[in-house]
Amino acid sequence: MQRNKVHAVTVIAAVAQELGVDEDLLQEISMGLDTEDGVIWVYGFGEDAIKAFTEESVEELKNLLEMHRENPSLFE
Repeated sequence: MQRNKVHAVTVIAAVAQELGVDEDLLQEISMGLDTEDGVIWVYGFGEDAIKAFTEESVEELKNLLEMHRENPSLFE
């Protein structure tokens, strides 16, 4: 699959708010996603980092949320 260039990302807190779910739930279900899936770590000063998502990975999160709603035990 050819990936588009990334022009913007959205931090996990904003994605959680947009989808109307708890940020901790998104942290949990996104653990299996990596940079190939569009997950990007944004670093500031110090050691803090924020997980951010491309448009493609937000769509993948929506799919994972649906799977979680259907069978929450998949993510335990």
